[in-house]
Amino acid sequence: MDIRDLLGEIAATYEQHLGTEGGVHAQDLLRKVPSLVRQAVPGGFEAKGYGGQGSAAHTPWIGVFHPDITRDPKAGLYLAYIFAADLKSVTLTLQQGVTRLTDKYGEGQKLRDFLSARGATLFSELPLQLVADWAGSPSFNSTVDRPRAYEAGSVVARRYEIDSLPAEGVLREDLWHAAEILKLAAGVEPGISVEPAPKGFKAGYQPTKHVEYKGLEGFQPKDGSDYITHIAKRTIVKSRSHEVLVEQFGHYVDGRGFVPITKKQHPKDLILRRDGVEWLVEAKTIKRHNPTSAVREAVGQLLEYSHFWYEQSSKPRLLALFSEDIEAYMPYLEELEIASIWRTPGGWAGSPSAAAWGLVD
Repeated sequence: MDIRDLLGEIAATYEQHLGTEGGVHAQDLLRKVPSLVRQAVPGGFEAKGYGGQGSAAHTPWIGVFHPDITRDPKAGLYLAYIFAADLKSVTLTLQQGVTRLTDKYGEGQKLRDFLSARGATLFSELPLQLVADWAGSPSFNSTVDRPRAYEAGSVVARRYEIDSLPAEGVLREDLWHAAEILKLAAGVEPGISVEPAPKGFKAGYQPTKHVEYKGLEGFQPKDGSDYITHIAKRTIVKSRSHEVLVEQFGHYVDGRGFVPITKKQHPKDLILRRDGVEWLVEAKTIKRHNPTSAVREAVGQLLEYSHFWYEQSSKPRLLALFSEDIEAYMPYLEELEIASIWRTPGGWAGSPSAAAWGLVD
């Protein structure tokens, strides 16, 4: 189901007084969200609908989560399509988890002040060119505490009027852009501290400390086993070959004296360290023996992460890791100062830069 159709149908059929029981059309739609929009959300993300528990929500919403950041809207950062109480608009927002904060700050103004202070600082630490068109606080037209907390907890937002929803392509482009903002925000959030102030709260940012690891202490690759999914009455096996590639390469470079690290590195695939030098690694599996899109994606992500995640004085060396030979693209990557390594039947091979750094023979 398209995002546009789903948003429109929920807005047209949601009625709070009908409750959350089965057979209530909008509630049934919200429960089916994970399967309805699986193909529309960015790779690696999951969606879930929320219409309330027991009593129906004043402002129904659809969460879009990255499992490496959080699957639980009670805490952490996630994306959400939140409908206004009058159902005339829906807002795509980067949200801060609210529920677990209520034990400490309650449901009212104190909680909202905390969320606003932390959200404003988080926004200020994101790249301006990435969030310039996403500033502003949403309005959900409700006096209920939870929707007001959602307003205060928003870091970035884009509002859509239900009567003039954009085309599906625009909605998906916005969602994918918001997903990139979320990934960067997840790296900033641990460095934010919030303290009481004479009026509300004051937030500050201090980059997290550099953690030194030895051997494989910081190497925790994801599960690389295949998994089963059910789609429209058929069962297929999906591959986590990307995770397998990272895991195999990590053990390989550990044997060559490098320290591979995945722990607390999201959204980066992997970093390597040796003798005070850091390598930023982007891993790509090549599909149908066509390296073009894999190379293009690796270049874009390496340059983006190097620019946004590192100070100018401490830029990492860049390394693109592939599941098979990238053929004619190796000289192109070398020209961009990106080394490359790929899996071979007998082990690993790589570019001249990779060989000079001791990553391959």
